[in-house]
Amino acid sequence: MTNKSVVSEKDWEQLEAAIGHKFADRDRLKRALTHASAQVSRGKKGDYERLEFLGDRVLGLCVAEMLFTTFRDATEGELSVRFNQLVSAEACASVADEIELYRFIRTGSDIKKITAANMLNVRADVVESLIAAIYIEAGLEAARGFILKYWEGRAARADGARRDAKTELQEWTHARFGKPPTYKVADRSGPDHDPRFTVIVEIPGLKPEIGIERSKRAAEQVAATKILEREGVWAKASGAN
Repeated sequence: MTNKSVVSEKDWEQLEAAIGHKFADRDRLKRALTHASAQVSRGKKGDYERLEFLGDRVLGLCVAEMLFTTFRDATEGELSVRFNQLVSAEACASVADEIELYRFIRTGSDIKKITAANMLNVRADVVESLIAAIYIEAGLEAARGFILKYWEGRAARADGARRDAKTELQEWTHARFGKPPTYKVADRSGPDHDPRFTVIVEIPGLKPEIGIERSKRAAEQVAATKILEREGVWAKASGAN
């Protein structure tokens, strides 16, 4: 959906029902769903970037607390693996798709179809900004309620307990090819407070894979996971295409 589309009151009410919170300030909700490209022609600042910054931290706190409470016998390493999966761009974008946020995101004409694969980060960012909007208006309990609603089921999936993908790939590659995989940063974009790293992992004799995430290490993990799943070392993650 672009900024030119019309959203009815019934649509907004359905979205709030899916969120589990009725906004007293609807403008705050709309700002959480507004990409910077929609503001360029208007010459004003009313996008979700600052909200996204806060929402990322609220999400991290609530997910860490949820995992700590739910998986009482898990080691720090297992908790970290689960945490990184649950706060990843892929996980956040899947929540956005589940509640059909793409119908409400306001963008400029320079942004293509919001459901396209290369728009995953936009959908992920909007989920974080939405969490911040809930937090600012109704507090931590309301934000936690939204997060538990959409992340508890994801946390319970068996693939959340996978070991570190880079370690797994290192061992598999060494056993099969006698050489370790190599990682290189192909691109770094975004502002300093919220960068995006594109990392390529290469293994002799195999097609390389690409990972895109908010840190170099996380992008490496994504790329390693893709090869492990593609080569059948790991079963494909639940909900993956």
